[in-house]
Amino acid sequence: MTAAPEVGVRPTPVRRDGARWVASRAATLVLLIPAVVAFCVLFLYPLARMIQVSLTEPTTGFDNYVSLFTDGYTVRVMVRTIWVALLVALIDILMAFPYAYAMTVSGRRMRAVLFTIVLIPFWTSAIAKNFAWLILFQRDGLLDRAFGVSLLGTTPAVVIAMSQVLLPFAVLPLYARLDQIDRRLLDAAQGLGATRAGAFRSIYLPLSVPGIAAAATLTFILSLGFYVTPAMLGSTQQTLIAQLIMIRVQQVLDFAGANAIGILLLVVTLAMLGLSRQLSARRGGGARGGKGLAQTMGGDS
Repeated sequence: MTAAPEVGVRPTPVRRDGARWVASRAATLVLLIPAVVAFCVLFLYPLARMIQVSLTEPTTGFDNYVSLFTDGYTVRVMVRTIWVALLVALIDILMAFPYAYAMTVSGRRMRAVLFTIVLIPFWTSAIAKNFAWLILFQRDGLLDRAFGVSLLGTTPAVVIAMSQVLLPFAVLPLYARLDQIDRRLLDAAQGLGATRAGAFRSIYLPLSVPGIAAAATLTFILSLGFYVTPAMLGSTQQTLIAQLIMIRVQQVLDFAGANAIGILLLVVTLAMLGLSRQLSARRGGGARGGKGLAQTMGGDS
C-alpha cells in the first residue's frame, strides 16, 4: 500500500543566514558612525566642557551656580526672559490657531497660497526683519508719526518683533495636528443636537491640544535664546538672558559664569519639554476626544 501523504504539515522554515545577518547589522552600524561622531563632537563634548568649566573655575564647586541665585540680577533677567518667552508663545498661539484652522478648511489652491505666506519669513534675513521693525518703532518713525508712540527700547517692541519672527514655527506644528482631526466628529455632534461652539469646545479643541503644546513649546524654547532682536530693539535696562551671556563673555570675561547660565537655560528648556510632553499625553489622546464627544452629545443636546 502507498502511504497517504500527511496533511497540514508545514515545511520547516529556512533559518536566516547568520553571516548575512551579521553583515547587515555591521553595515547599519557603519552608517551610524558619522552621526554618532558628529553628535559627540558637536553636542556632547561642548556640553561636557561647559559643565566642567562651570564647576572648576575659578574654584572647584558650585559657586558659579550659587551666585546665579544670590546676586539678584541674574534671577531678574531669567524671570524677565521666561516672561517674555511665555508672552511670545501665547501671542503666537492666538495668531497661529485661526490661521492653521483656515488652512485645514480651505481648498487646495488657497492652502498653497497660505503655505507660501507662512514660508516667506524663512526666506527673509532676520537682520532685515529687525531693521524693518527698528524703522517702524524708532522716534519720528511711522508708528510715532501715526500714533505718537515710540516703542524702540521697550519690552513690547521686543515681544512684537519676536512674535512676528516665530509665528511660522507655531503655524506649522498646529496645522500638522489640526489637519489630522476628523471633522466628521463635529458634524456628528451637531447632528445629535450640539451647538457649533459646544462641539468645537468639547471635541475639536481637546484634540488640538498636542498641536498647541508643540507650537507653544517650540516658540517658547526659541524665544529663550533670542539675542539679535532684544539687542536691536530692546534696552540695557531690559536685558534678556542671551544678552547677559554675551556681556559676561565679551566684557566681564566670566566664562565660567556664562557657562553656568547656559546650563541653567538648558535645564529650563528640558523642563519645558517634559511639561509639554506630559500635557500632550494627558489631554491629546483619543480617549479624551471620545469623552468630549460624549459630553457634547449629552450636555448640549
